[in-house]
Amino acid sequence: MKKVFLFMCAGLFALSASAQIEAPQPSPSAKVEQKVGLTDVTLEYSRPAVRGREIFGGLVPFGEVWRTGANANTKITFSDSVEIGGKKLAKGTYAIYTIPNKDSWEVMFYNDASNWGNPQEWDDSKVALKATAKVKTMPSSMESFGIFVNEISNDGAVLDFVWSNTTATLAFKVPTDVKTLASIEKVMNGPGANDYYSAASFYIESGKDLKKAHEWIMKATAMQEDAFWMWRRRSLIEAELGMKKEAIASAQKSMQLAEKAKNADYVKMNKDSLKEWGAM
Repeated sequence: MKKVFLFMCAGLFALSASAQIEAPQPSPSAKVEQKVGLTDVTLEYSRPAVRGREIFGGLVPFGEVWRTGANANTKITFSDSVEIGGKKLAKGTYAIYTIPNKDSWEVMFYNDASNWGNPQEWDDSKVALKATAKVKTMPSSMESFGIFVNEISNDGAVLDFVWSNTTATLAFKVPTDVKTLASIEKVMNGPGANDYYSAASFYIESGKDLKKAHEWIMKATAMQEDAFWMWRRRSLIEAELGMKKEAIASAQKSMQLAEKAKNADYVKMNKDSLKEWGAM
């Protein structure tokens, strides 16, 4: 009986050790995903509350670097390069740090987003871009801190940092015109080499019309003559079609280009095929 009692106690101890209490966070996390023109903008941050405190100039001192939220880094991700304050910010993920002041904020996009709050050692070389946000006082107070993508147009939007009775606004532009014009030009000019290559690859891999696949791969290699991987695909299609002479010529071309590009894998694959086809 004593052994049974001890076994039960051990089991209860194991259960209590593994149990975890679930409770709401004082600064809950938020995620915002917004399409601006053709650019995806994603925000991830935590939302502290006022709770009767003086915020800017109090809890968040003027003139000092602020994590712009709570807990882990506030992060923003742009799927395209954008323009802020007349300066280009490359696409990617950044931590947002700010220096709030009474009349304006300095907003910094920091390319190390792995910190918890402010970095232990600030590194100016990691600041990808600095910009100034305009500040205005709101007639009513917002209890929870928030960052919002507002005033959305095809060409840009604004980031609104809102807390207590303060809003700081930073505009950004997105490359909608450039992307749209490039898309129009591509479509109007017809398929490119990669389009023909992808179509041919799909056809041969799914056992569809090999003659059509060969037609497309011929167009791909004509448009991009130095693409050794396309010539490799062409040789395989030609081999499947029983065009041994053409397959050997295409494999030799692929091998020469692969040697020039120092791609050992494609050199070996072509050598193996040429041996199989009696050309080596």
